[in-house]
Amino acid sequence: MSEYLQRLLADVKAKNPAEPEFHQAVQEITESLEIVLEKHPEYKHAKILERMVEPERTIIFRVPWMDDQGEIQINRGYRINFNSAIGPYKGGLRFHPSVTMGILKFLGFEQTFKNSLTTLPMGGGKGGSDFDPKGKSDNEVMRFCQSFMTELFRHIGADTDVPAGDIGVGGREIGFLFGQYKRLKNEFTGVLTGKGINWGGSLVRPEATGFGGVYFVKEMLKTIGQDIEGKTFAVSGFGNVAWGAITKINQLGGKVLTISGPDGFIYDKAGISGEKIDYLLEMRASAKDTVKDFADKFGAEFHAGKRPWGVKVDVAMPCATQNELDNNNAKELIKNGVKCVCEVANMPTTLEGYHTFREAGILFAPGKAANAGGVATSGLEMSQNSMRLPWSAEEVDKRLHEIMKRIHNTCIETADRFGTPGNYVNGANIAGFLKVADAMMDQGLV
Repeated sequence: MSEYLQRLLADVKAKNPAEPEFHQAVQEITESLEIVLEKHPEYKHAKILERMVEPERTIIFRVPWMDDQGEIQINRGYRINFNSAIGPYKGGLRFHPSVTMGILKFLGFEQTFKNSLTTLPMGGGKGGSDFDPKGKSDNEVMRFCQSFMTELFRHIGADTDVPAGDIGVGGREIGFLFGQYKRLKNEFTGVLTGKGINWGGSLVRPEATGFGGVYFVKEMLKTIGQDIEGKTFAVSGFGNVAWGAITKINQLGGKVLTISGPDGFIYDKAGISGEKIDYLLEMRASAKDTVKDFADKFGAEFHAGKRPWGVKVDVAMPCATQNELDNNNAKELIKNGVKCVCEVANMPTTLEGYHTFREAGILFAPGKAANAGGVATSGLEMSQNSMRLPWSAEEVDKRLHEIMKRIHNTCIETADRFGTPGNYVNGANIAGFLKVADAMMDQGLV
């Protein structure tokens, strides 16, 4: 890495202490951009990267709410407006005890490049709270969401910042948030995505991230003359993303052998299909956040406290959370003959793990490219809201498939153009950067 980029990374770490996920996201980008800055020193002179790593705006606020026992609880709320060079800020809200400023900055930074790759006019942002909706009653969740939106509403808007769901923020939470926004603003507008189908939501949105990841795998396998049909898959997680991926894999003739949760992972050698996929929805609705029930119901193997990356499969799709696949996991997957690794969660592979896959010549897709189907479909929801027109599930799925093919082709073409053929990480990082950087250059010192 050049002296300039080393200095930039050191400055990021010094200015943002105790935020390792954000440091990791910035380092991954800088590793790819060295070849760009050599060819285009104008970006370096304009300090585009220095401007990109600083959010345009960071909002922190307290969220007081009352539980069912009449006790007042206090949580912290955030919204990170990272970059609006190509459109209004767009990115999810995460409600989880692990939410910190560093987590949201990493997610917002990644979101900027991801949204750029979709080619839709959306900037990058992220937000959320350390509130945990698990184990809370509907009334408690409603009171929290109303308090959260009572502050957030003044910072968002259909042409300013359009939040969506993320971990801990599903249809229930989006409904409560939207209701409070509508009450405060006295307007019905597409300020949130992931809405209910009967009040402005888009069909296919819950499945979209998983569907998009599988479409990306399909295009990756084409480059080596192979297809999804007959392939075996290891999938982590069991929420919306994993559920969508498993559903589409089955539709395209693949076989999913694993799911996972905080308590361990399931190995089902018969394959997760049919009623087993439907049962994932029941598991998620139970709010227990465990997968052992699946093993008990269907007689599958349960491996307590372990991750699913030791199972012999053709394709690995981490769909759960950041850094869930480390260097040792990468080595084990390679030893077992994995052909393709596709990140469907946000940054689920450590930097060391990625380098190991790259050195072994494994097809590897970064989350900012492969999981862009979710935000792409949110963008389609915004379009439907603007036109006051709903699209059929077939129409949305068709548009999603086209967007994922376009992202794949952009990654391949950009990697080739900058002398690193087949490197999806470089292709995604460089293509995402160039669109945002050029927009920033065009708009002056903003």
